Amino acid sequence: MSLVWQADFYRSPHKDAAGNSLWELLICDATRSFQYVATCPQSGANASWLTLQLQQAAGDKLPDLIQVFRPQSLSLIETAGGNLGIKVAPHRQTVALKQWLVEKQYPLAIDKPPPLPLPENLWGEEWRFATIPAGDLVDLFSDRPIPILSMPESLQPLNMGLASTVAIPGVVIFGGRRSLRLAQWIQSVNPVSLHYIAGAPDGLVLEAGLVDRWILVTFEDAEVAAAAQVYEQRKQQSRGLHFLIVQPDDSGMTYTGFWLLQGEEVSLNHRN
Repeated sequence: MSLVWQADFYRSPHKDAAGNSLWELLICDATRSFQYVATCPQSGANASWLTLQLQQAAGDKLPDLIQVFRPQSLSLIETAGGNLGIKVAPHRQTVALKQWLVEKQYPLAIDKPPPLPLPENLWGEEWRFATIPAGDLVDLFSDRPIPILSMPESLQPLNMGLASTVAIPGVVIFGGRRSLRLAQWIQSVNPVSLHYIAGAPDGLVLEAGLVDRWILVTFEDAEVAAAAQVYEQRKQQSRGLHFLIVQPDDSGMTYTGFWLLQGEEVSLNHRN
């Protein structure tokens, strides 16, 4: 089994005796059975110091992967990880680490840019909301020849403790000839969750990467807006679990991409 760490390296709310800023490194695993803390003055917050701390935290066994949720931490930890041959990946779902930060009353907020429109060459032809019973979700898609399939074990309904009758909400995009190109683009931006945003016009915003946001579709129809509100209500009932499907048409014969998604705020609140 691979060893995965969650790490954060950021300015601490605390200062040293002389009033100087401190930077703090926090490392844990998914269960927090392993935790490591180290601090340094801001002048010493560099990749060399981080490399040494990662070695000290690891002892005889380096991790296979370090997950980082904070954009400001990513570059330094990537450099330090690279010095030791450790893979470092941006990842919003660092629930154990975020829980630890909440307990320490450290800031979690990250500035996010305004959502960008989907490139025109990726637009689908149609889209709709859909639901699938939790008990059917994995069986429906796990054995199909789908070019892009993202179904993490941690997000499978059974592993989340969801009843088989819970309706899992989602969005289906019919991409036509652009179906594969759209699915490949969605996969490339590391999708996290898909939210309804009321506005003028209303829209569905894809949260992706660490802070990226993309407007997948927009609409002004009152009936669609009502369906979007139901979609968000169903997400509350499914502990934030939802899905995104890209397929060429509505024949139900072929699928191009399938993703199980969950907002990081929901997963953290559920952990609380």
